[in-house]
Amino acid sequence: MPLVGNKAPDFEAEAVFDQEFIKVKLSDYIGKKYVILFFYPLDFTFVSPTEITAFSDRHSEFEKLNTEVLGVSVDSVFSHLAWVQTDRKSGGLGDLNYPLISDVTKSISKSFGVLIHDQGIALRGLFIIDKEGVIQHSTINNLGIGRSVDETMRTLQALQYIQENPDEVCPAGWKPGEKSMKPDPKLSKEYFSAILEHHHHHH
Repeated sequence: MPLVGNKAPDFEAEAVFDQEFIKVKLSDYIGKKYVILFFYPLDFTFVSPTEITAFSDRHSEFEKLNTEVLGVSVDSVFSHLAWVQTDRKSGGLGDLNYPLISDVTKSISKSFGVLIHDQGIALRGLFIIDKEGVIQHSTINNLGIGRSVDETMRTLQALQYIQENPDEVCPAGWKPGEKSMKPDPKLSKEYFSAILEHHHHHH
């Protein structure tokens, strides 16, 4: 079964937030918030801190969109805590604005299909889960490739737009405020002609 379009596998796990150990249960967000759940291979590695801190630095933008960010790796909460307590200049994270979840049993990584079995770590999977708990988007990168907060934000906004305007769809590269499309052979012509007119004016 593909994950996208289906309910996200629920989990409950320990996490580090605000230098404390907390419990995070995915289903607690249902009916309340969108969730960006992203996996990264290991604490104290090289690509991961750039992604993790980029999401943290823009956390308030996600908050405005009623979205929580959750980071996950197979490390222990003690490792997460040590990494948060290390400053950025030394390759640490410093304080984060969202929880880092510990998946020591590897069950979360497994249920989201991102576990590399022979290495026991997760690929860089990112999932956008809507308020009903349904996975609406997933991207999975191999270990060396970092993800884009901008692209995650754009996808989230497109998703929220079409959920609020169920008779419309979002074309490639769509950003808030741009024209969307009606998924209908006649009505979609409006979109294409408006776009083409727009291009002619610019040339």
